[in-house]
Amino acid sequence: MDEFKVDHFVFSSSCTVYGSPDTIPVTEQSPIKKAESPYGSTKQMGEEVITNVVKATNTKSILLRYFNPVGAHPSVLIGELPLGKPANLVPAITQAAIGKIPELTVFGTDYDTRDGSNIRDYIHVSDIGHAHTLALQYLIDNKNKTNCDIFNLGTGNGVSVLEAIAAFEEVSGQKLNYKKGPRRPGDVVAIYANNDYATSALGWEIKYDLKEMMRTAWAWEQKVKKDEEIIKSQKFELN
Repeated sequence: MDEFKVDHFVFSSSCTVYGSPDTIPVTEQSPIKKAESPYGSTKQMGEEVITNVVKATNTKSILLRYFNPVGAHPSVLIGELPLGKPANLVPAITQAAIGKIPELTVFGTDYDTRDGSNIRDYIHVSDIGHAHTLALQYLIDNKNKTNCDIFNLGTGNGVSVLEAIAAFEEVSGQKLNYKKGPRRPGDVVAIYANNDYATSALGWEIKYDLKEMMRTAWAWEQKVKKDEEIIKSQKFELN
């Protein structure tokens, strides 16, 4: 970026940089604690590299700390296609519902939460995409307060794993095959965002609720299956 004189940079960071927070919701001023996963460590490293770069160059940056991106574009032309067994909840839900994986495992139902399962802040990918365009324009218009501003991208609502499953079942009309399993190493008990800064400074609005996240994720999964069936039939015809 320094070589080619790229002045504006928006980084896809993550709420995992907060580690296991002492208090929730987390704000941009919440302390950065030891990451609970290798993924979180990579995001902390990325943020550190960027904060050092902006001190030594003319580059201005924004760190967007995603919470849990889910769903698909409403057109269902773009969606999430994990390689192998999905590690994230929503694609695991939709793949279990469509029959790609035999059942879903809820990792831990004995946490100190309202129903015993982990609590996360799920945010639609289209809302995150909109935040990117707003963040870039924010830099172009020289509205940044520092050379490396930070914004939390979450709805501000904590949703448990079991609540997310219930929302999917309601939207899809599908009864999900899932079992309760032991806690998974590296999972934070609960985390959700305070997004006041992003909404006030960027003019960002949340447009998609949990049901819409599940509806678009399910529509995408069904489209993927249909496309795969078409491809298989075409291969059969060629043979």
